[in-house]
Amino acid sequence: QVQLVESGGGLVQPGGSLRLSCAASGSFASINTMSWYRQAPGKQRDLVASITNRGTTNYGDSVKGRFTISRDNAKNTVYLQMNSLKPEDTAVYYCNGEFLWLRIENYWGQGTQVTVSS
Repeated sequence: QVQLVESGGGLVQPGGSLRLSCAASGSFASINTMSWYRQAPGKQRDLVASITNRGTTNYGDSVKGRFTISRDNAKNTVYLQMNSLKPEDTAVYYCNGEFLWLRIENYWGQGTQVTVSS
């Protein structure tokens, strides 16, 4: 069983920055790909960014050049640095991870609210 806890969300003005964190705890041998998704009211949940255990990254087109995903394997934590934030970035941001124990399983965090507004 794995628990993912997001933190770092909040209210920020357009053009500002936030850094989200997602810390994993529980029973697992290793973590493979970790990802950030987001979902605004009435919208589908979309992939924001992902990072493999080797450090290979992928980004959604709408955030490319503004957001950076990273991970600290010693802390079992993934981060999302968000710069040049726009009102369209307002959403609940969810952490997802692939965990290896006896087999590969994925887990979701509870989400953290990001609001970009004047």
